Amino acid sequence: MRIQPSFFTISELRDMLERNDLVINRDYQRGSRLWPSGPRSYFIDTILNSFPFPKMYFYEYLDRTTRRTRREIVDGQQRVTAITDFLDNKYRLTSGSRKFSGNYFSDLSDELQNSFFGYSIPVDIILNAEKSDILEMFRRMNSYTLPLNDAEKRHSSYQGQFKWFITQKSSQYYSLFSEFGILTDRQIVRMDDAELLVEIILSIRSGITSSSNKSLTDIYEDYDTEFPFESAYGQKIDECLNFIAGNLGGLRGSFLMKPYVIHSLCCALLHNKYGIPGGTEEIGPITGQFTPDIRVAYLGLEALARAHEAKETEGEFGKYVWGCSGGTNRHPRRAARILQIYRALQGQLLQ
Repeated sequence: MRIQPSFFTISELRDMLERNDLVINRDYQRGSRLWPSGPRSYFIDTILNSFPFPKMYFYEYLDRTTRRTRREIVDGQQRVTAITDFLDNKYRLTSGSRKFSGNYFSDLSDELQNSFFGYSIPVDIILNAEKSDILEMFRRMNSYTLPLNDAEKRHSSYQGQFKWFITQKSSQYYSLFSEFGILTDRQIVRMDDAELLVEIILSIRSGITSSSNKSLTDIYEDYDTEFPFESAYGQKIDECLNFIAGNLGGLRGSFLMKPYVIHSLCCALLHNKYGIPGGTEEIGPITGQFTPDIRVAYLGLEALARAHEAKETEGEFGKYVWGCSGGTNRHPRRAARILQIYRALQGQLLQ
């Protein structure tokens, strides 16, 4: 068996398919079900924005009947189908593509259409191989893959509207998560950003509560077919994270930017302005605004971050520091953090 790296433009790919020089061998595919609208739109958006995607695999052989070289798509069926169906105007892009949502291929400008046709797809061509060789190749490739964590499992198991909402928000706030030191690039690659966003949504709909893999998976399942709160949840997340980006830049890299603290900060902010279930009883009254005085709030949040960093378990912020120590996704620890952050936002912490 020999592997030959190659590249084909989308125009070349379509020509090969039309000539029947390239065919889909469904024996190699994990399933023939078409991607839903979200994954298709996100994939097409990848091409329209000239981002790369993982290589495809074609098996090349000599057709003894026609004496022509033929190729089979070993890996890449869904992607090829998404491309050809889009070219044939069989579907319009959805919110999986923020910039081009609502467009058929024919709606794109001539420049974008030409760019789409010219997009170069990386392909490994498998030569001189038996079917058993190809299957063994994929078994070996998969044996070196890292086991999926819970966030990755949820993201691979569900393909509905909620999953693509989280994907879009993760992309939208990459700079905030990275530049403010909330998450490392490795954590973002392993989808810790998606998990943080789903944790925030869990609190929006259920209040201060412990989280688990099941409670987060339930959200994906509940909103997989229909996500009626997309606009409302999206607005609250946008307002909250934009507030952090616009007002707390001086605390980037501090202990306030720990992911579980950012979650608590978002809960306190959202309860202040909108209320979260059970928040009035556990935290305090809703005020209709994030904070009455950002300068005073900043000083309070800064004091909490310093106490956390110094592990001041016996000081005036001891309860907050306790809430940052172990089991940070459990209800008692979350409640302790959120209450103190709420007081900082209200200007009550340093009185």
